[in-house]
Amino acid sequence: MTRLRKMMLEELQRRNYAETTIDSYIRAVEDFSRYFHCSPDRLGPQHIREYQAALFQKRKFSPNTVAQHLAALRFFYVKTLRKAWSITETPYPKKAVHLPTILSQEEVARLIDAARPPLHRTLLMALYATGLRRAELARLKVSDIDSQRMVIHVQGGKGRKDRDVLLSPKLLEELRQHWHRLRRKPSVWLFPTRHGHASDRPITPKVIYHACKRAARRAALSKDVHPHTLRHCFATHLLEAGADLRTIQTLLGHSDLEETTVYLHLSQRRLNATASPLDSLKLNGESPQDR
Repeated sequence: MTRLRKMMLEELQRRNYAETTIDSYIRAVEDFSRYFHCSPDRLGPQHIREYQAALFQKRKFSPNTVAQHLAALRFFYVKTLRKAWSITETPYPKKAVHLPTILSQEEVARLIDAARPPLHRTLLMALYATGLRRAELARLKVSDIDSQRMVIHVQGGKGRKDRDVLLSPKLLEELRQHWHRLRRKPSVWLFPTRHGHASDRPITPKVIYHACKRAARRAALSKDVHPHTLRHCFATHLLEAGADLRTIQTLLGHSDLEETTVYLHLSQRRLNATASPLDSLKLNGESPQDR
């Protein structure tokens, strides 16, 4: 581990940043350094601007992804190196706001049924049944499953916040089958890695990502599907079934209700319940050119 990497890691850990944030910040600064083949403490604002342009033009990154890279660089220069950072010289890109992809319940069923092996099926069922982020699912512990109260405890979710989410009877049965399939019963992690010491480490979020992408290809879904898609489907389908936004906000772990209101735009039931003003117009039955 280099001196600068160790310094940045200590600064991130002292501020109690989430493991996923620490990993992404470290990787972003390492990528910046590799791009110029130079130690990052010897690079300045001009290099950052050039790097930002390359992320857009050469790598075709989205504005949100570029903003994440800039946030990592800003932390490195301001908190680790104690250098000034000018927003004027290195402005954050305007974020693009896109509505997420939503699958119908039939498409979700096709996705889950296409998952291979059984572990992948369990992971996709858990994503859809709980609305968990993939990093939260990967780090679930055996003790987090409360079958008496029918809830799952999420410890240290995004923003270091704990919460409880739904444990459906169907998911509980699937988790019990998953438990029986494990040759070596883990003492800590619900989804232990199969490599090395089986129960010592949890699976990585990448395992869940690849499970979802492979199932989507096997199911021949035309939409772009990834693990977070099932989180969006969970919230949207709950809303369509009559759940209120406050409940969905709590289940998703959103700190602001405004984050949850995006699902109002995605609810098919709400969209179909609203008539277009065109339908109320009294028009002639034919277009002029048809007469």
